[in-house]
Parts: sequence; structure tokens; C-alpha cells
Amino acid sequence: MNPCISYVSGACEKPLLGLTVGQMLDRIIEKYPDNPALIVHHQQIKWTYRQFHKKVMEVAKALLSLDIKKGDRVGIWSLNNVEWVSLQFATAKIGAILVNINPNYRTHELKYALKKAGVSVLFTQDKTKYMDYTGMIMEVVPEIENTKNNEGIISKELPNLKKVIRFHNVNLPGIMSWNNFLKLSAEQTDDEVQKRQSELDFDDPINIQFTSGTTGFPKGATLSHHNILNNGYFVGERMNITQNDKVIIPVPLYHCFGMVIGNLGCITHGAAMIYPSEMFDAGEVLKAVHKDKATVLHGVPTMFIAELNHPEFDKYDLSSLRTGIMAGAPCPIEIMKQVKTRMHMTEVQIAYGMTETSPVSTQTKQGTPIEKQVSTVGQVHPHLEIKIIDPLTGKIVPVGEKGELCTRGYSVMKKYWNDDTKTDEAIDTNGWMHSGDLAVMDEENYIRITGRIKDMIIRGGENIYPREIEEFLFTYPKINDVQVIGVPDDKYGEEVMAWIKLKEGEEATQEEIINFCKGKIAHFKIPRYIKFVEYFPMTVTGKIRKVEMREISVREMEG
Repeated sequence: MNPCISYVSGACEKPLLGLTVGQMLDRIIEKYPDNPALIVHHQQIKWTYRQFHKKVMEVAKALLSLDIKKGDRVGIWSLNNVEWVSLQFATAKIGAILVNINPNYRTHELKYALKKAGVSVLFTQDKTKYMDYTGMIMEVVPEIENTKNNEGIISKELPNLKKVIRFHNVNLPGIMSWNNFLKLSAEQTDDEVQKRQSELDFDDPINIQFTSGTTGFPKGATLSHHNILNNGYFVGERMNITQNDKVIIPVPLYHCFGMVIGNLGCITHGAAMIYPSEMFDAGEVLKAVHKDKATVLHGVPTMFIAELNHPEFDKYDLSSLRTGIMAGAPCPIEIMKQVKTRMHMTEVQIAYGMTETSPVSTQTKQGTPIEKQVSTVGQVHPHLEIKIIDPLTGKIVPVGEKGELCTRGYSVMKKYWNDDTKTDEAIDTNGWMHSGDLAVMDEENYIRITGRIKDMIIRGGENIYPREIEEFLFTYPKINDVQVIGVPDDKYGEEVMAWIKLKEGEEATQEEIINFCKGKIAHFKIPRYIKFVEYFPMTVTGKIRKVEMREISVREMEG
């Protein structure tokens, strides 16, 4: 008898939402007009759904006054704020495609994103402690200084770009202020917005999100209303989110975690969106939970680690918390246990996915056994299919065997913007999105992520999976966080190296760590090299950049 194969489809009693994002917002306004919709601590904003809808309509009317047409690309380059979320829903209402630009991008990356997506209007912050957005725009578009405010920009390098609007109340040459932009709304009526909305289809593209680009240039994952609205909805459904929940969103809005799991997870259920600060600050998160009596807290594992280790952790009452999503990177088992106990998040859930799948493909749920909750990323999402294949042959592997995880269904992106070659490499002729992640499916269809195909270390013919070593090292009491990589070796091809971040006040030696490993894990898995660090190179979404770690390690070894 053939063993069971690693394939599963997600059944669901609830149908997919056949709505655009704008239609969904309208429905929620009718149902919960006086519910809290948006709390932005750093901007002192607290709006009901009725007030939020009014702001979204104002922004949508102003966009129509700029002659933004269906399918036009509108860029946003900013940290988390009320302007960001207003534009998210306003562009959805008029059928513009919102282009999320990483707020950590510098001039080279900004120019690439604007050009690749053909952005015609760019909204941006002015500056922060670390970034001068206005200065960088003037560098990328030097023609802007000679542009009159009532004229369109004429840029040699960026021919599509016609307007730049700054979240500020003062105009600059060629750059309109947010206040003046909002005044344009007087030229349109609510009926004009609703008319445009009625012309949209839920399969229309609505969002371009640039992937992290750990190798090569970032690719623009193009997502539809149907992709992201349903994903936000079903993530919320599995968490039992209702109109009574208050959701802390400390992750960046430019990423799927913030704008889909966070924002769309809330508005599909009438829950409140709460931004504690414009960028992650563990103290502000704890303060917001305490002040707002929040019930849901999202984050990547590094954020939860920072919150748990905050010197004033015990000062805040977190007992209102119930659930939240932990995603974006594998979660150490010990951290998960502390989140469930010290942070009261007894129903915390792990979610897994990628930008190209809107993002979530699997998720744990209430009632998932504790051992599955800490060692897997849950089971397939409703209305989706998952299979695990041999990366070399493409054949589905038996249950219990490692292979590449693939997803098919409503959540798979439409394409990579303006890049058919990369699209065809990622989505096969049968509609399967290939993740590049190694995974194992068990008999109950729980999925365990074991690493990236590209992260696998091959040492003297032995396949070594960094995740397994990381989980083991995390049990050493002095270790706060650990990342394992492969580095070149003349004898074995590759050797194992561990970057270790110790707990505050702790000291350790390489010999001590290696002795801890001896007799507990196979000799070939014991790290040959140990590097003690204060931090890991990572993307703004909390994903560890192992490519950069390897580059640094190789340079140091050669030097």
C-alpha cells in the first residue's frame, strides 16, 4: 500500500467574500458605525467606524480630483500613521493600485520601486529621526525643485511620476502638502466615489508589495481585492475575532502582516485597529495594551522577545490579551511558552505564508494541542490547497518527508508586476505557488517548516537544517536568540556556524556552547564556529537576512 501523500485542501463552511475592499468597508460601517475603528497613539487619534469612513471618503475624493484612474499606481513611502491606512482604503474605493514602498528604502531602492511599478503619484512622510524622505525624493527627482505646484512633474528618469504629496501642512516647490491635497476633495462628491467603486471587480489588482529582495532586485507581488480581503477575513475567523476586539498592530503597514492580517483582519469583523507608534517600540506596545485593554497583539518573534525582556514589563496589565498572530519568522519554543503565560495570550496563533500568497497559507487555531502549537505552523487555510514536493522531481512526497511547500487557491498573487519571467518561475502552469520553503506534513495535516531550500547546509554529504540546531541551542539558559548558517569549508564543503545573542548580563564562551551540544546532537550538527552578537541583520519585517550574515562571516574569516 502506498503511503499517504503530502497534499491537503482546506474545507470551510463559510464561502469566500465576493466583494471589493470598498464594498466590505461600506458594509461594516452600516453594521458598526459607532464601534472604535482606529486608534493611533502617536497622532492622538481615536475614530469610530463612521469617522474613519468619512476620512476615507475625503481622501478618495481628493484622489479623484488628481485624476487618478482605475489601475493607476499610487505609491506610499511612510511609517505607520493615519494617512497610510486612509490611503489604503481610499485607493481601494477608486480602483487605484497602492504601491507599498519599504520606509527603510534609500534613494537607489526608491527609484527602482517607482520605476518598476510606474508610480504616478507618490505620498510620503517628511522626515524621521533616521530618514529624510523629502531630501531623498529631491535627490531622486531633481526636476522637482523647478516644478510649480499646479503643474505635473516632468522627470527624465521617472516619466510616470507626476505628483509628490508630503504628510505635512506646508507646500514645497513641486511637493504638495497633505492639507492642500485634502482640500481637493471639495471638487468631488461622495456619489462620484461610489460610482467609481461600482465599476470595480473584486479580481482587479489593488496592491503591489515588493518582496524583501534578499537576493537580486525586489519583485512586485501584485494582489487583488479578492486575494487580500479574503485572507484578512479568514485569518480573523480562525482567531475568532469579533466587533468587540481591539487589535494592536505594531508591525509595518507596508507589509502584508500590517495591512492584511492587521488592517483587513479588523475591518472584515468590525474590530479596532491600534497603532502604538510609527515604528516598533516594545514599551509603546505594552503601554497601548494596558491603556486600551487590547485583546489581540500581533508581531514577529523578535518583537515578542523585546516585549518580554522590556525592563518595565511588570508595570503593565496585559490580562486583557487573548490572542494574536506570531509570524514572519520561526518562533522559538521557549518564547511561545512565555507569550502564553506571562502575556496571557492563551490563544496565540502561529501563521505562515508569503507576500505572494496574500500572505497566510497555514495557521494554528484555538484547541490546537500545545505540542503542535509550538512545533508547527498549523493547518491549511480555508479554500486553499497545499502540497509538499520533491524540489528536484516535482513529485508529491509521502507524509513525514521533507520537500518544498506549494500553495494553490484564491490567495495566490496575480503576478509579479512587469516581470513575466519571474512570475512563471514562481507560479507553475497548474497554478501552484512555489514557496522555496522546506516543510514536512504529518498525518493530521499539520505543517512544520524546516528551513529554506537555499538555507540548507550540506556538510560532507550530510543535509543539515539550521532550524533544528536553533531550537536545540535555544534551550541553553544563557541564550536569548540564535541563528544558524552555513559557511564555506575546504574539507567538508560547508561548516555550521551559530550567531548567538546572549541574555542581558550573561557571558559565555565558544567552548561552553560546544560542550553543551556534545552528546545531545549529532557531531556533524555541532557548530564549528560561534559568533556572539548584539543583533542580527534583518529586514524591517523581522526576517533575518541570513545572506548578509554569511557575507559578514566569510569576510571576517578571510580577514
